[in-house]
Amino acid sequence: MTMELTLGKRLSGLPGPILVTGHTGFKGTWLTFLLERLNVPVVGLSLAPEKESLFERTNRTGMIPEEFIDVRDAEAVSKFMLKYRPSSIIHMAAQPLVLESYKAPRDTFETNVMGTVNVLDSAFKTDSVKAVVVVTTDKVYRNDNSGRAFVEADPLAGKDPYSASKVATESVVAAWQQMAKVSGGPMIISVRAGNVIGGGDWADNRLIPDLVRSLVNKEKVFLRNPESTRPWQHVLDPLLGYLMSLEYLLGVGNTERVESFNFGPDSTSLAVKHVAEIAVRSWPYGVEIEEWANFASERIEADSLSLNSLKARNLLKWSPIWTQEEAVIATFRWWHEVLNLGFTPIKSCNEEIEQALVGLAHIESV
Repeated sequence: MTMELTLGKRLSGLPGPILVTGHTGFKGTWLTFLLERLNVPVVGLSLAPEKESLFERTNRTGMIPEEFIDVRDAEAVSKFMLKYRPSSIIHMAAQPLVLESYKAPRDTFETNVMGTVNVLDSAFKTDSVKAVVVVTTDKVYRNDNSGRAFVEADPLAGKDPYSASKVATESVVAAWQQMAKVSGGPMIISVRAGNVIGGGDWADNRLIPDLVRSLVNKEKVFLRNPESTRPWQHVLDPLLGYLMSLEYLLGVGNTERVESFNFGPDSTSLAVKHVAEIAVRSWPYGVEIEEWANFASERIEADSLSLNSLKARNLLKWSPIWTQEEAVIATFRWWHEVLNLGFTPIKSCNEEIEQALVGLAHIESV
């Protein structure tokens, strides 16, 4: 049996749907496509979709049972849980942008920290919920810019509102994990992914969407901190990892209880400049790249970041399908197909999901 069929069979056999919070976001939309392809029932809880988002581009409203709820509304979250009685939860709803966190730190902490509290509190009060996967970030680690790949046991610390809020989220997860050990409740794990890229991401102040806008408008590409490195990965790679983490929690091959998993690329993190060069080469016409240093970078973002995913490899048998370079090329091929060749976003998403499942089946057979 291929890994594709095994994954789909295990998750589709759950007694209730999987709840995806933040399902209208970039990663959330891709995840609902993936779950549907695997024939896994899914329900969604999220804010209403943003204009020009992947969710809106694919006309997803009403395609799954969903409600547009702010995770900061504890009562609404609780009512949703009791109504839909999910068997498990992948909690992705968050304020995900570093620069936005400087503009709205209070909202960032309320959404990322208290939103997680509300989801976990409601999950513990809903007896149908057996497992919760909480998505945090690779930016939770105390970063000294040494370039060393972080492992799950490394110290956590955040110096900007976004990363600090995610470190606080990790503390919330740890507290509820302890409560589950003491008095019972759903199994919980946090998952930390690298810089996730892919077709359909249109957020402000992110490298890939900013590059797409520059290429589409034939404008010069401006790079902030071109030498900074990040662990870039195709969106489907960590999403498959999240589903494998959920399986792990539910007892599939679970011989050791763990509290968190990293998901990142195999190779050394790529510099921003390198990613931009790959993007420009992947587009049908070129534009000029201009580099400039952000002298406030020490106050805003780390110079280097890298993840060690050995634990996920060993316990989950997870491995990335795409290299970092392939992920960048695939992302800009997606945008070229949709914006220049007339492909529907759904068609391009589904083609990449099929590619991911073929790759997953190959990994399983090795």
